Amino acid sequence: MTLIERPVAFAGSARPDALAGGTADDPRRPGDGLDRIAIVIPTLNAARTLPATLAGLRYAAEVIVTDGGSTDGSVGVAARAGATVIESAPGRGRQLALGARRSTAPWLLFLHADTCLDAQAWSALTAYVARPDAAARAAVFRLRLDDPAWQARLLEFGVKLRVAALALPYGDQGLLIHRSLYAAAGGFFPLPLMEDVDLVRRLGRRRLCLLAGSAVTSAERWRRRGWLRQSLLNLRCLALFLVGTPADRIARLYDR
Repeated sequence: MTLIERPVAFAGSARPDALAGGTADDPRRPGDGLDRIAIVIPTLNAARTLPATLAGLRYAAEVIVTDGGSTDGSVGVAARAGATVIESAPGRGRQLALGARRSTAPWLLFLHADTCLDAQAWSALTAYVARPDAAARAAVFRLRLDDPAWQARLLEFGVKLRVAALALPYGDQGLLIHRSLYAAAGGFFPLPLMEDVDLVRRLGRRRLCLLAGSAVTSAERWRRRGWLRQSLLNLRCLALFLVGTPADRIARLYDR
């Protein structure tokens, strides 16, 4: 996996409360390339984290939220933020694929509803889409969790090793991909879980690159379930998927 820019240290200077943009040093501006990008966000009861993810995306060509049947007001949150809301059957792969089909911009940026890109990631993204050869490879960002705990730093390091060794970034690292490459790879399959691993495996290491900056993701799952328990569960789900276990069976295990 190619590194486009030298990555920042794991304890980066961007604060979690400023990640959505709007500050004086925010690199996003009209006409800087974001008007060529459709941002697709799948939701299911994400009202608590969705506002931060949606904030500051106004320069994107399209912001599409595909909702899988939320009952917590996520649809209202998205609509008030100006996003296009599409109702979908639940299942993140299905929701991501639907959002991509409904979009028209040449570039697609897939984000989870609890993930924000920091300022350096936005700078790297806009520089990348301006490259004449960029459409040949998809791009992801480093993972950073919004928690100061040492367990978060250890987990981030583990993700860094997984991406370097196996070229398997997860969806909480974001995915920037040109529509032509997305179509050539077959797009997202309608999987309830592991849809991100499935797509990046089809892309392969040579068609992936790592951009500078971080996708900052909520650590709520690890805080709720426990750092070790959640991490072991993630590893188990990945191992099961890689040996061919159906994704719906893995999803039932994950949701217990």
